[in-house]
Amino acid sequence: MWNKIFPKRFELLKVYILIFMSLAFILRFCLTFWYFAQIDTSILVLIKTFLIGFCFDLGTISFFSLPYIVYLLIVPQKLYGTIFDRVIIYTGYGIGVLIFLFSFFAEITFWEEFERRFNFIAVDYLIYTYEVVKNINESYPIPLLLGAISMVLIIILFITKKAQVFNKTFKNNTAFKEKLTPSLLIILIATVFALFIKNEDAEQFKNRYNNELAKTGIYSFFAAFRSNELSYTDFYNTINDEKAFINVKKKLAASNSSFLHPNEKQIHRNITHADSLHPVQKPNIIFICIESLSASYLNSLGSELKITPILDSLSNESLFFTNLYATGTRTVRGMEAITLSIPPTPGRSIVKRDNNTNLFTIGEVFNKQGYERNFFYGGDGYFDNMNTYFGGNGFNIIDRGRGFLLDSGVKTKRTNIDDNEVTFENAWGVCDEDIYNKVIKEADKSHRNETPFFNFIMTTSNHRPFTYPDNKIDVPSGTSREGAIKYTDYAIGDFIKQAKTKPWFKNTVFVIMADHCASSAGRWNLNIDKYRIPALIFNLETIAPQKIEKLSSQIDVFPTLFALLNWDYTSNLFGLDIMKMKKEDERAFIGNYRNLGLLKDRKLMVLSDQHEVNYYEWETDNDNLIPKPINASLLEETISFYQTADYLYRNNGLKLRNN
Repeated sequence: MWNKIFPKRFELLKVYILIFMSLAFILRFCLTFWYFAQIDTSILVLIKTFLIGFCFDLGTISFFSLPYIVYLLIVPQKLYGTIFDRVIIYTGYGIGVLIFLFSFFAEITFWEEFERRFNFIAVDYLIYTYEVVKNINESYPIPLLLGAISMVLIIILFITKKAQVFNKTFKNNTAFKEKLTPSLLIILIATVFALFIKNEDAEQFKNRYNNELAKTGIYSFFAAFRSNELSYTDFYNTINDEKAFINVKKKLAASNSSFLHPNEKQIHRNITHADSLHPVQKPNIIFICIESLSASYLNSLGSELKITPILDSLSNESLFFTNLYATGTRTVRGMEAITLSIPPTPGRSIVKRDNNTNLFTIGEVFNKQGYERNFFYGGDGYFDNMNTYFGGNGFNIIDRGRGFLLDSGVKTKRTNIDDNEVTFENAWGVCDEDIYNKVIKEADKSHRNETPFFNFIMTTSNHRPFTYPDNKIDVPSGTSREGAIKYTDYAIGDFIKQAKTKPWFKNTVFVIMADHCASSAGRWNLNIDKYRIPALIFNLETIAPQKIEKLSSQIDVFPTLFALLNWDYTSNLFGLDIMKMKKEDERAFIGNYRNLGLLKDRKLMVLSDQHEVNYYEWETDNDNLIPKPINASLLEETISFYQTADYLYRNNGLKLRNN
């Protein structure tokens, strides 16, 4: 049968397909064995997982085979085996097999970090080759791995030649008519996948790991490349826009706020706090956004690891938010939530989208109060579009400065972290101690100029490859995330210690919060406990240290701070004052690329693309989600928040206004 479908001229194509299908099966089998405890291992589910995977593997190799199919069809018999023919076929086959080997290696490293097949994150990382390649080089023995890949490639080429596959391909009399059957078959498979099969069609299981295993990494990569943004109105449940804004305004309304344009589809409002009993305060604000710090790593939030003694100590001296959740799973999503105080919208973060400058951010609130606004990043802020976003929204940039800053029309000053200010650096940037030393220098300058400052610091040390300066903590550099967290904690302690010696310390409030958790992977599309992060406000003299257990969101932290400082301001923020939240106001927004969730009172409503809706009760003891009949009221509330957030972005409703 094989010989009838694949004549001798197609012998190498047959081997090419078999190699890919075999490698894909081996990878899927290894990932299944690796995560056997997390997947659904019932026999029927496993069989279905591998069958769906086989189909997607077949679709993937059909696309890769198309160029060779076209070549085989158009080349006449008289050119079979010529130097031209041999060069084309040897080169194409070698490059094709090398791509497969390299992609499977890359999938293993990507899975280790994200516990997913390739997705839009992998697409984004292609843009930032310097940081990503350097990170991989620092995290893995690249020479050894490349050597292994080269060795496997050589072995495959040797076996292919030894089996006379090349000779059969070059020495035959296969006519054009014989070539039509395999060509049309592969073209048909590729056409079906191109027109009718979506990557999401692999997701046939309740268990997220089974869904990921059923996919093919290369296919997932190109699917993500095509759909890096999702239209909310096209793919998600909607209601009337006017109704959505009415619902959201009811949730945002407060006795101390008034909407500027109550009949328009916007949320601009005046918020007042100042009174004679609580005077307005204008301390310096230093915000530390900690890379990938899950709540589960802090002893003060239930851990037993004892790797965050500084943060645990600070939690007892601060307003400590013990039930607060990140909106997403990436740094840029955390930045979006913190600065725009907005629920996540589907697809990529607003930080990385077009039309993301001259927005109403928390920076504008600080600007109206007379603050200097600075964004500190230990790497090159070109990465993930951070400099364009922060610079385009009025922040001065202090970074490592290898890339460039796009002209956003906003006056922006850029300061470089010089080589003589660096004691340690890895792929993602300088170590946390170095960035804090730079913050100290810039704070000293601002203090001398008698200018209040808001410093937004993005740390990098708690990121793979988890390397940091030697002899700082008792965990060797580069050995584990726990070591990186312990160093991150140590660096914060050293920073606070230095700051206490400065004349500006007494009048400086420190806000510390993670951008997202270390991992969001689990059985569910949204694993609630994988979004819980630490957040605290330290050195605010007018309020006693206390633990705040109210369910809240990353978007609420700065609106809460503005209230504590007793500021009157114009707001375009979705966040609420956590301190004044009533029980019915408590909620958290959590999401990822495709799923948007609203958590209230241990109930989770999830909106997914293809207009899918799921409703769960959250069993906190085992982080399990129990499916429940849809709650119509909570569904409408969830849709309202996400729909208005998307509407405001797409209709310039997040832009700065004159009133």
